Amino acid sequence: MDSREKGLEKTLERLLRGETPGFDEAMRLATEADAGSLEAAADELRRSLHGDVVYYNRNLHFEPTNVCVYACRFCAFRRPVGAGEGDGAWTKGTDDLLRELERRPVGSITELHVTGGVHPDRGLEWAEELLRAVRAARPEIHVKAFTAVEIDYFARRAGLSVEETLLRLKEAGLDSLPGGGAEIFAPEVRKRIAGGKAPAQRWLEVHEAAHRLSIPTNATMLYGHVEGWEHRVDHLLRIRELQSRTGGFRAFVPLRYRNGNNGLSALPEIPPEEERRVFALSRLLLGNVPHLKVYWVMSGVDRALRLLRCGGDDLDGTIDDSTRIYSMAGGDEHPRFGEKEMRAAIEAAGFVPVERDSLYRPVAR
Repeated sequence: MDSREKGLEKTLERLLRGETPGFDEAMRLATEADAGSLEAAADELRRSLHGDVVYYNRNLHFEPTNVCVYACRFCAFRRPVGAGEGDGAWTKGTDDLLRELERRPVGSITELHVTGGVHPDRGLEWAEELLRAVRAARPEIHVKAFTAVEIDYFARRAGLSVEETLLRLKEAGLDSLPGGGAEIFAPEVRKRIAGGKAPAQRWLEVHEAAHRLSIPTNATMLYGHVEGWEHRVDHLLRIRELQSRTGGFRAFVPLRYRNGNNGLSALPEIPPEEERRVFALSRLLLGNVPHLKVYWVMSGVDRALRLLRCGGDDLDGTIDDSTRIYSMAGGDEHPRFGEKEMRAAIEAAGFVPVERDSLYRPVAR
């Protein structure tokens, strides 16, 4: 073993002990470590945290609108302000959501996930109305709603601080925040793919404020477009640093860029081996974030199951054909993963399926 390999091995050992790496160390790991060693170390860390358990939940997505004031180049979901049904735009209201919930009897789902475009005419009052309606109709459901970008817009539109905005949403029925809108933190990349959207520091501020208010959140990273390994590593280390101060992140979700029907469609999608490397590195650099989610809608079921051996411990949920964000970019047209099928797939991959609630507590039924 030469000195380079010894150095990489020592870095892996330090990460498995929970130590924080420097940027240069993490970069060497990202670009030089043997793929097998990296995946094996990530799998070891996963087992130390969760044994052979793989989590899932029974959830529903609601995407109120795809009309958005921003124009991210990677997004196939978004339609411009003023677009109509003929352009593929939609704007749904509280009544539409309540009808969706009526179709799913009490006990059939445990989580409602609400994210969408940043509509110019919808602010904090609209969000509060939606949350109160859900709380009144289905108080047993955990509501995970609104990305940091949406929260930022609500706050600025209302002339309130982020803390005031979050507190009002929490009082109306908000339970946790999803991790969307993080994209890539590096400003030079963010400007190229999401110019105009709330900057990275604002995303971090929103999540830190949520953590101070005891609102748990997720974190994400959109990768596989114009960024390099240095941008990925920087992104992961910023998440780790915030988590070390607040402990408020429940899960990290790497999101692979899909190149269908968007402003970056000329870019090829990354191969499976690079996807596995991103997941393994994410698990190792984010040892202080409890869960690494493999969002099967993004990866496809087969690739998602393989990623469980790269540090992943959660497949997200059943979803029941209720999201279009990845479908419109080239993913499955009707994403649905029945509970029986999901449990069987997890077992066939060599793991133990455990249904969880939104805070990763096992659900007994």
